[in-house]
Amino acid sequence: MKSPFSVSSRLVSIITTVRASMDDDPQKLDQTKKRVVVCGGGVIGVCTAYFLSKKGAAVTLIEQSSIACAASGKAGGFLALDWCDGSPISSLARASFNLHRSLAEELNGGESYGYRPLNTLSLSVAESENPPPPQSRKSTIPPWIDGPAKSPKTIGTTETTAQVHPQLFTRTLIEKAVTDYGVEVVIGKVKSLETGEGKVRVVIEGGGRIDGDAVVLALGPWTSKFTLLSSVIRIHGVKAHSIVLEPKEANAITPDALFLTYFPANGGQPMDPEIYPRPTGEVYVCGMSSEEEIPDDPEEIQPNMDSIGVLKRVAEMVSSHLGGEARVKAEQACFLPSTDDGVPVIGEVPGMKGCFVATGHSCWGILNGPATGAAVAELVLDGCSTVVDLSRFSPGRFVSGRGRRR
Repeated sequence: MKSPFSVSSRLVSIITTVRASMDDDPQKLDQTKKRVVVCGGGVIGVCTAYFLSKKGAAVTLIEQSSIACAASGKAGGFLALDWCDGSPISSLARASFNLHRSLAEELNGGESYGYRPLNTLSLSVAESENPPPPQSRKSTIPPWIDGPAKSPKTIGTTETTAQVHPQLFTRTLIEKAVTDYGVEVVIGKVKSLETGEGKVRVVIEGGGRIDGDAVVLALGPWTSKFTLLSSVIRIHGVKAHSIVLEPKEANAITPDALFLTYFPANGGQPMDPEIYPRPTGEVYVCGMSSEEEIPDDPEEIQPNMDSIGVLKRVAEMVSSHLGGEARVKAEQACFLPSTDDGVPVIGEVPGMKGCFVATGHSCWGILNGPATGAAVAELVLDGCSTVVDLSRFSPGRFVSGRGRRR
């Protein structure tokens, strides 16, 4: 039987390689459709392409490597309704959490990409302590957590927290966009961008180009390497590490996401790793972040093996199910796009009509992908967003009245 979590092989066949020339034949174009080019095949770019095409735009998505090859393929996929309340992204997060639920209903219940509500716990774990005897264990701690865990607290319920498998979610959505709404996916690296007279032209390395009426730059941490934007917006990358484990007795692992305060045996600073069981039978463990230089090619990102070793030790201390008998399926790292003020950048670039940007979502990119995509689609096609007020996310906040960075 085919696994419901398999990425369809059709995804490969719908992605085309960059051609020597990408000029559209005017005779074949539907002139009533607005032509939009989306640069970036992560969750933000894919959600934007999906909602643009669903609203009737003719969309071409350009991705340098492969769909969800970077953070969108290596993130945890944790979703929270109200954890951002009181912050500038509160309305975005709430709208997006609900959109995730709606998308799951639209896409066969989300079965193809592991959408499910789940409970979320915070726990304290100290390496120097021994596991408590079974009779003294707190009833709120799931049985599979058999290490020295204490101070359990419920911080999310099935009403307020959920999850997706981020790579499968992103790839499922782009397949839907291609097959149902006609999105074209092109593999190629964006070399430059030209705007003027209400039109845009995206030039691809190797000589290709794509013309459109608008462009959306969803380049994640690679925004800082795009000369056009680097003089206006600073996006830095935070390198986060993760491992994916396959426990021998996967059925014993209940759908409880764990947020840990972890005290190393050497008396070092406490850490805050996270553990997410997935309905695929895998368990995702993440943490160990640092700010580093971003390589040009996402395929070149390599994890720091000391950080990977720490995550393995954390997993084994939390649960014997995640120890030596668990198969290690992935040891990986990715870069989370972050801004100086901690707020995403979503909107039209000052002085560049028809050029929009959507990036800087940090660790909440998977959560906020749908609402960002839906809001940008409205902004591009209708001139404003009703999904969420985008004014606080405007790229213009980085620019003074004279067009210089503050």
